Amino acid sequence: MEYDFDRIQQKWLARWEQTKPFQVDDDGNAKPRKYILDMFPYPSGDLHMGHAEAFAYGDIVARYWRQQGFNVLHPIGWDSFGLPAENAAIKRGTDPREWTYANIAQQKASFKLYGNSFDWSRELHTSDPEYYKWNQWLFLKLYEKGLAYRKDSWVNWDPVDQTVLANEQVLADGTSERSGAVVVKKKLTQWYFKITDYADRLLDDLNQLEGSWPAKVIAMQRNWIGRSIGADVDFVIEGHPTPVTVFTTRPDTLFGATFMVVAPDSELAAELAAGSTPEVQEAFAAYLEQVQKSTEVERQDAGREKTGVPLGRWAINPVNGERMPVWTADYVLADYGHGAVMAVPAHDQRDLDFAIRFGLPVRVVVDTNAPVTGAIPVITPEMLEAGDLPAQNPFETGVALSGAGRMINSGPLDGLSKQNAIQRVIELLESAGTGRAAKTYRLRDWLISRQRYWGTPIPILHAEDGSLHPVPESELPVRLPASAGLDLKPKGKSPLGAASDWVNVTLPDGRSATRDPDTMDTFVDSSWYFLRFLDPNDDTRAFDPKNADKWAPVDQYVGGVEHAILHLLYARFITKVLFDLGYLNFTEPFSAVLNQGMVLMDGSKMSKSKGNLVEFASELSAHGADALRLTMAFAGPPEDDIDWADVSPTGSAKFLARAWRISGEVTSSPEVEWKGGDLALRRQTHRLLADAPGLLEAFKFNVVVARLMELVNAIRKTIDAGPGAGDPAVRESIEAVTVLLSLFSPYTAEDMWERLGYEGSVAFAGLRKPDPTLLVEESITAIVQVDGKVRDRLEVSPTIHADELERLARASEAVARSIGDREIVNVIVRAPRVVNIATKG
Repeated sequence: MEYDFDRIQQKWLARWEQTKPFQVDDDGNAKPRKYILDMFPYPSGDLHMGHAEAFAYGDIVARYWRQQGFNVLHPIGWDSFGLPAENAAIKRGTDPREWTYANIAQQKASFKLYGNSFDWSRELHTSDPEYYKWNQWLFLKLYEKGLAYRKDSWVNWDPVDQTVLANEQVLADGTSERSGAVVVKKKLTQWYFKITDYADRLLDDLNQLEGSWPAKVIAMQRNWIGRSIGADVDFVIEGHPTPVTVFTTRPDTLFGATFMVVAPDSELAAELAAGSTPEVQEAFAAYLEQVQKSTEVERQDAGREKTGVPLGRWAINPVNGERMPVWTADYVLADYGHGAVMAVPAHDQRDLDFAIRFGLPVRVVVDTNAPVTGAIPVITPEMLEAGDLPAQNPFETGVALSGAGRMINSGPLDGLSKQNAIQRVIELLESAGTGRAAKTYRLRDWLISRQRYWGTPIPILHAEDGSLHPVPESELPVRLPASAGLDLKPKGKSPLGAASDWVNVTLPDGRSATRDPDTMDTFVDSSWYFLRFLDPNDDTRAFDPKNADKWAPVDQYVGGVEHAILHLLYARFITKVLFDLGYLNFTEPFSAVLNQGMVLMDGSKMSKSKGNLVEFASELSAHGADALRLTMAFAGPPEDDIDWADVSPTGSAKFLARAWRISGEVTSSPEVEWKGGDLALRRQTHRLLADAPGLLEAFKFNVVVARLMELVNAIRKTIDAGPGAGDPAVRESIEAVTVLLSLFSPYTAEDMWERLGYEGSVAFAGLRKPDPTLLVEESITAIVQVDGKVRDRLEVSPTIHADELERLARASEAVARSIGDREIVNVIVRAPRVVNIATKG
């Protein structure tokens, strides 16, 4: 028979469908447990090459731990709510459900053909009411705890998809990660989860994940949370009823503050402008309109010319009583700190750029040994305008004094270092009741409202008087109404608001109310799905805490680095909330994370427009699942990108055919005694058995595949040139190959296992332990050098003592000739491999 991947696939696919070998049986199972999870896919169409890579790696890990004797949970589901389905349905004039579930059926068939060892009995879809019922339950738990709230604020608005975005969904260039459109600001009343209450824990608990999560992911999360330590300082604004609090990381420079800047899109700016002159109000309104057309990225561009308008108000510096003009400028953001900053232009580049642009005073308060220090503590607007500045003054080139030094022109702080000055000024502020030590974060609360149809309805009722009423748990799920008759086209408000029969309800006391028309961000769905896999068919609770105790947290999570902030951060937050609520006994959801690289073609990301798209289905049809999976594993470290132009699924198929043929040539029985077989082949086999666990647990899949290829070649040589196919070592070696190959190419391995005379699945055969006696080398080649040049090679015992190795080296004729009559001045011995002899004369 010839190797026929299609015949083998169909044979074993039917067998697996019948036997369900990977369905977890946890009743009375004494095996240790492992929970292996892949980031579940979005059903936007058939699987693509990125899926082929990521899910190959996850399956290798799951199959490895089964071979090591673990009871492995490896589930699959679909992240099936979201904008792509809704947009596709609008484009095609169909129901989002039809489009979504048709794609799920296609992906499911592809997954099964790809040979993934999923427990299909736990399959879930986040768009099923049986799932999103528990999203609503989770929302209500956060609402009860004060972690879900509604507020009116400026939000990120996607003008194409006509919905709000969380900060995490706005890319670095200011565009939407959904539609690619430039994000704008819009004022709306929205629902938020109070993730900032967990900022310190989210940051500090990253220390637990060092070494088991990719360093890049940990760094990205730390930067996103962005904790800053400093002080809150209270400034009195003349004519304003309450002090304005400003956060600063440099309270030591308070004596250098010469003006205040307020974010134009903050409530404070509007209040201050409203209390000023009509001219200021008019200028502010025009400026705010201008600012709203800019993205946050543009506003934060350091090289952009500063803009702003005065608000006609004065703030009082709490440490020296000086009056400071209050401006509004777009380089200050409403959601950083308290939306206002004290400007210290001598020591902050953005503030200096603004001061020079508008002729505001500059005061030096840190001695950085620059020429200006001590000579001119204050640069007035008149001096700036006239250019009347000292020679070599750094401000002439617009460079702020950012260096370290001692405090000057700062009253009681003069002469102190930065840290001592920070501590002292905080003490002064606290004693005066005008400030205190504080922290702030880059992280903002998670905005979960979405103005679209295809998502989880928010379980809140709005009474006519504006009061909010949670839907009782007994009435969950709040089901989505049918899309028929609804206009799903994005128009800035949720289509659900037009479903009159659905949205209009009556409260228990008889009053009229309406359902909240928004749906939840789909990242809510994926923030806890790993727990639902534990009890996917339980209609009485989201999950059983006892099952969570047994299986969770996830031992190994596999997926793309593109989810380093969004998904992983939200999942960590929800896990900590559930821990605080008493449902979980752990605080981190994923013990270890593996990120895969991208699959490229000719050095570029695959796309139809570039003409370099490689289709998963066509590759699967041409080469078979096993060759495709093996190619992914052999291409390189998982975290590296794979260029499909540089790999060879054809070569992988040829290797599989060679291994498969050998399994059919073996003539010895499964009960044969191995000890008498070819010793060299047995040594090579047992070295692989010894090395494979460490390599696989370090995700060096490519190294294991390379070693398998070497071993198959060695088996072939033994058959052809040695004792032949009946040699017990041949059976021992090809069995080891088969078990390891089952991690990468399960169809071929199953067929080989059967051809070798075994019943049952090779997936549970067990990775054999190496024989220690076969790992000991009989001899090692020791190098002898004289004055840095190799003069002889000695075959010695691996356990040879240094003194004996030196004696043999000195006794070597080649070494003696090389030394001649020169004096030996030093001998360095590194037994059993090297002897270095140094001479003179």
